[in-house]
Amino acid sequence: MRDVRMRGFAERADVEEVSDFLAGTVSELPSEPVGVAVCAGRVLARDVASEVDVPSFRRSAMDGYAVRGEDTFGAAPNDPLALALLGESMPGRPFEGRVTPGSAVRIMTGAPVPDGADAVVMAEVCEEGDASVAVRDAVAPHKNVGAPGEDIRNGDVVLRAGRRLRPQDAGLLASIGVADVPCVGRPRVRIIVTGDELLPPGSRPSGAHIVDSNSLVLEALARRDGAAEVLTERLPDREDAIRAALRDAPAEVVLVSGGSSVGREDHAPRLVSELGRLDFHGVAMRPSSPAGVGRLPALTEGGPERFAFLLPGNPVSCLCAYEFFAGPSVRALGGRSREWPHRRATLPLARKISSAIGRVDYVRVAIESGRVVPIATAGASILSSTVRAAGAVIVPRGREGMPEGETVEVLLYDEAPA
Repeated sequence: MRDVRMRGFAERADVEEVSDFLAGTVSELPSEPVGVAVCAGRVLARDVASEVDVPSFRRSAMDGYAVRGEDTFGAAPNDPLALALLGESMPGRPFEGRVTPGSAVRIMTGAPVPDGADAVVMAEVCEEGDASVAVRDAVAPHKNVGAPGEDIRNGDVVLRAGRRLRPQDAGLLASIGVADVPCVGRPRVRIIVTGDELLPPGSRPSGAHIVDSNSLVLEALARRDGAAEVLTERLPDREDAIRAALRDAPAEVVLVSGGSSVGREDHAPRLVSELGRLDFHGVAMRPSSPAGVGRLPALTEGGPERFAFLLPGNPVSCLCAYEFFAGPSVRALGGRSREWPHRRATLPLARKISSAIGRVDYVRVAIESGRVVPIATAGASILSSTVRAAGAVIVPRGREGMPEGETVEVLLYDEAPA
């Protein structure tokens, strides 16, 4: 590749071009079995069909007495019919005998309806004696009895491939006897943070040193997007150390924070190119124009290529590049939608947003009195601006800004109102 260090970019790719490349290149990981108790939140790898009826037996829909419906015909509040009480049927403890003409069995909701019975009369219209029960209202055959397969029939497809499983889905799978659920694998993410000036999180900034904040943001974003494992490695601006980390990273996604631009110590683009392939370096967007995308060789023969994302060291640029390129790829590898996972709000602009045709702008905004207010800073290193912001507005490359009063879509940072 052309060495752009201390020279600058000859050209920058369009955001859409990079996104389309990733959409066509990144595919979901192979499936893996996941225990039904922990499958919620995972993506189903293939259709699941039931191999049983649910329920598998006739069961009572209420507390009462299992009877032959015809035996109750003629019963009235002032003229009850007496039926011999044979015993009881409880959930998990069915009545083993048979309901014969003129008899009944006490039964609880969910319990098996005994042989011979075809209806359940409500407890509220019955009065139990020592060895009999008085029925004061008639019940039709099949009334208050759930049939086998009433909920799910043997052979029914209960869940389709690609579904992100909800808690109730896990319950349904358990109800049909599934122990291991076929789910799309989840990607491992390795974060490589470079910079001689960086201190680990928890340190106090001192002198010419600053605290690494990007790794914490990236770790949380990767977990949000379904990563199975997220590990961070902090390295000095040493070419040999960065090369080894890229070469040996045991992950499907490698995020390099810092060292991605055109400075003398920006080694990552050239190293990705040497070790594998640098597909893009330099994107027509603000911030994050030094972002890059590449691929690294598989660690095992026949294994998948690893995707490398070059994220600028400036915190806002790092966040922006992740959201546009790395985040959709992490989600796609795990079978999730590439779409940004943010809630959306559509509101008018309180004042204009300035931009330039030919680039995409990621604009941090606040929401005040139901209007969208651009935060007055363009600095890609101002992390506090993302904390003050309610979200971001994306200005497409074909727009020369957005005027005051225009209705815009805000990508909200918060998942739900606090």
